[in-house]
Amino acid sequence: MADTMQFDLVSPERRLLQAEVTSVQIPGADGDMTAMPNHAPLITTLRPGILTVETTNGTEEFVVTGGFAEMGEGLSVLAERALPRGDMDQETYDKLVEDAETEYRKAKETFKNEPGPVDDAANLLADMVAVGTHIGLSTKQPNL
Repeated sequence: MADTMQFDLVSPERRLLQAEVTSVQIPGADGDMTAMPNHAPLITTLRPGILTVETTNGTEEFVVTGGFAEMGEGLSVLAERALPRGDMDQETYDKLVEDAETEYRKAKETFKNEPGPVDDAANLLADMVAVGTHIGLSTKQPNL
């Protein structure tokens, strides 16, 4: 039997998954990574993307919009928002993109001479658009 580790995926609304897993593909802010049993301890922030979880019973995918992952003896992902990929419909996706676009516009107004926060908001919006493309939903191109 393959080595496993304890995995928890939690959003502010609920615990989405608690299971023994063989690996988790994480959309890290600095790049995608795969966490497996006996991985070195780490903490990373998440960008919008697909979190792919390999359990002993098969693969599960979740759409996350941000948060962070902490790897120790197990892996805990605390997501800003998360939902099973199967629950992501066009209406829900459009709302997430709209929220990201609103945050981008607020950042542009608030941080007129500070490109860092505006760039971060633009990256968030671009990542949300990419999620829709990845899972086959129609993407509206936001006006940056």
